[in-house]
Amino acid sequence: SDAFVDQLQWLKVVVEELRREVRVLQAENAVLRQESADLRQQVRDLTREVGYWKSRHADVKNTNVLVQAELDQAKAEIRQLKAERFGKTSEKQNKVDRSNDLADPESPGTQRGTPPNAERKKRGQQPDRPAPKRRDQSHLPVRVEAVDLPDEEKVCGCCGLPLTDLGCTKDSEQIEIEIELYRKQLERKRYRRTCNCVEPPRTITAPVPPKLLPKSIYGTSIWVYLLIEKFQLQRPTHRTIEQLGHMGLRMAPGTIADGFKRIEPLLTPIYEAIRLHHVQSRFFHADETRWRVFVEKAGKIGHQWWLWLFASYDAVIYVLDPSRSHDVPQKHFPDDVRGVLVVDRYSGYKAMQQVKDGNLLLAFCWAHVRRDFVRIGKGFPELKDWALTWLRQIQQLYRLNRERLQHESGTTEFAAADSLLRQHIEAMAAARDQELSDEKLRAPCRTALTSLQDHWSGLTLFVDDPRIPLDNNAAERKIRNPAVGRKNYYGSGAEWAGRLAMMLFSIFATLAIWKINPRTWLTWYFDACAINDGRAPVNVEIFMPWNLSAERLAELRNPHGESFPNTS
Repeated sequence: SDAFVDQLQWLKVVVEELRREVRVLQAENAVLRQESADLRQQVRDLTREVGYWKSRHADVKNTNVLVQAELDQAKAEIRQLKAERFGKTSEKQNKVDRSNDLADPESPGTQRGTPPNAERKKRGQQPDRPAPKRRDQSHLPVRVEAVDLPDEEKVCGCCGLPLTDLGCTKDSEQIEIEIELYRKQLERKRYRRTCNCVEPPRTITAPVPPKLLPKSIYGTSIWVYLLIEKFQLQRPTHRTIEQLGHMGLRMAPGTIADGFKRIEPLLTPIYEAIRLHHVQSRFFHADETRWRVFVEKAGKIGHQWWLWLFASYDAVIYVLDPSRSHDVPQKHFPDDVRGVLVVDRYSGYKAMQQVKDGNLLLAFCWAHVRRDFVRIGKGFPELKDWALTWLRQIQQLYRLNRERLQHESGTTEFAAADSLLRQHIEAMAAARDQELSDEKLRAPCRTALTSLQDHWSGLTLFVDDPRIPLDNNAAERKIRNPAVGRKNYYGSGAEWAGRLAMMLFSIFATLAIWKINPRTWLTWYFDACAINDGRAPVNVEIFMPWNLSAERLAELRNPHGESFPNTS
């Protein structure tokens, strides 16, 4: 029993120890449970943070892609702007490079694989090319000047005997220029009556000859000279005044401005006659450029106006307007106009009501399309080969069209060339659509090809009508002369001055098409205005080139039909 009691006591002690251990284990378990719960919460928090940072990392990657694309685009634009600012601005093709300085190894006129530092031909006349013919100047007046030996040289140098005159000469000639300003003194005859009549005055004086600007001391030739200097040669008035000063004539700028203002109404009927004739055509070119008019106009912010050009095959009209809206060309053309208008891709032409009605078809310019690929080739070096591929396609298009136009329509040769051109057009359309279907196509390429697709119908109008040109370069050449004036004298200082510039640009460009000497024509017209007491003639149609006889046209031209550089 004692052993049992001892054993029982021991068991109690053991049980008590186990209870203490259980309590300790329970406490530790509670702590572990809390730690486990804390760890689970931390795992959940960390999991959420991992998801957040993963999403942030994805956002940063996407942002980096966009920033890199923007950086590439900015670098491309910088390269393009450098090329436009410091590179060649002319699109004239040459035998060395027909890809606007992209150095196409397959370009005609170059050898495939020729290194960039290869020796080039020297400028000027080439040894294997015939020299140009001397220009014929026989139409100029001749002034004979006798050239003789001095008296002391008319003897033999050895014996001193006199030389005998052979009675003939050895002739040569040289071209000289002489500009002479003079005062024309009018000596008007006066007569006295010998009769006793009362009504007529006793003294009768010859009338004053007709003057372009009554009460002005400057004659027609001066005003013709000033108008051509500024609006044909695009020289600022102050330079013309300086040049006249070198010849002895001192003119005030205010006198010239006042004379121009009085001349402006005389040219309005001529301008309107050209405009009415121009809109009767069926083929037109159009373009627009900036022109500043330094006046304050209600509703107009700034001084930038727009000079619009509309050209047909025999007449050119410039329109000066404060707006670049589609309302300007829409108002210029009649509502019932029918024909084709060759333009760039400016949206103003597309918004014209005549275009929406289908009366006026827009033929878009392949030269502007070509510039898209040139810009991509210059702006993105990695896309240069892609751009050159399309540039070769466009070059081939021009070549095939030229070959087609060499043959008369309806002939077998024309039909064969026309078939090749149509096949090439279809191949270009198929290549365009195939590349646009590629999801990995670069954004600049997609933009250019999408524009090509959107304007395809207007770009291919020339296929069915060979009279339609492939580009609008004719209009850009005609608007280049006013652009020179904009650079030299910045524009016009008044609305009437802008109208005068607009009308004279139209007159000079139209005369250039007909190869009429502007000095001769202006003198003829201003003489008619002078006879009409300084007002425009009633019938100006007799002065229009399309109403002149062949004989009169020949009189208004020089013997070679090139009165000045033809900008048409």
